[in-house]
Amino acid sequence: MNLVLASASPRRKELLSGMGLNFEVFVSDVDESFDPEIPPGLVPEMLARRKAEHVSRLKQGSLIIAADTVVEAAGKILNKPSDAGEAREMLEILSGTVHFVHTGYCLIGPNGMISGTDTASVWFRTLKEDELTHYISSGKPFDKAGGYGIQEWIGLIGVERIEGSYFTVMGLPSHRIWAGLREMGFPVLV
Repeated sequence: MNLVLASASPRRKELLSGMGLNFEVFVSDVDESFDPEIPPGLVPEMLARRKAEHVSRLKQGSLIIAADTVVEAAGKILNKPSDAGEAREMLEILSGTVHFVHTGYCLIGPNGMISGTDTASVWFRTLKEDELTHYISSGKPFDKAGGYGIQEWIGLIGVERIEGSYFTVMGLPSHRIWAGLREMGFPVLV
């Protein structure tokens, strides 16, 4: 059975490769909009399922892995920032507080579907003005939910504590994916 990652995320590719899995990438181009009344913790699983179902129709017979990550702070979702001002706003919201990273996942294939959400809590220390300016000027915040990557400079200097999986914060709850692949009968240890 062919394994397909329905994501262009370099972090998700890196994590699946690190798990020793051979896969192809087929990016889903589904609409990722959602009703803002949906609780933030439910959004990523809904979007991951939407992506997986879309790709499974195009890659029949394959086992599809899809994921979506949202950052929740003060009960609101912080999406990918569109510009430097929005990135600064997001990082200022996260600075000195705890926030939640919800990563939804979906595995769909000939043997059925498994989906869910894994959540991690992340504590940031209070970030200094020059640190915010340095990170934003690097251009790194713009392709990441909440405007930051935990594996990047800002995560290295700013994250004080995590409860939950580091890999969930990176964008793929690898422990859940591995368990799902085994449950679906995919030969993970080949």
